[in-house]
Amino acid sequence: MVEILKKKLNMDFDEAVRHVEKIVQEEGFGLLASKSLHTIFEQKLGVKDYPRFMMICVCGPKFAKAALDVSFNVGLLFPCSFVVYEEAREVYVSHTSIMKIAPELGFAPADKMQPVIEMTGEAVQRAWSRL
Repeated sequence: MVEILKKKLNMDFDEAVRHVEKIVQEEGFGLLASKSLHTIFEQKLGVKDYPRFMMICVCGPKFAKAALDVSFNVGLLFPCSFVVYEEAREVYVSHTSIMKIAPELGFAPADKMQPVIEMTGEAVQRAWSRL
């Protein structure tokens, strides 16, 4: 079963974003992009004062290759994301495993994804424990 990891961070929003970006890179993920959805909502929809929400899109090349070796369909879920957001004046980080989601959605066989799930899970847990 896929769970959502969620953790309150005792730092301001911008510091939290930099902290998450740094930790995930140190644990073997490449930073692809950080996208501010609240800014996009303001620019494209005219929505002001939306709670800050940053998508941190990362890719672990060896993890991505291992998943694609099982099924190219897993690529439809890429990249892995961590999100940093504000809720009720608190700052949180969340993550869920796209590798676990892939077999649940029928994108890849569960038995063949299991080693990939374990490998990526270890890296995510190392990063998560440092956040």
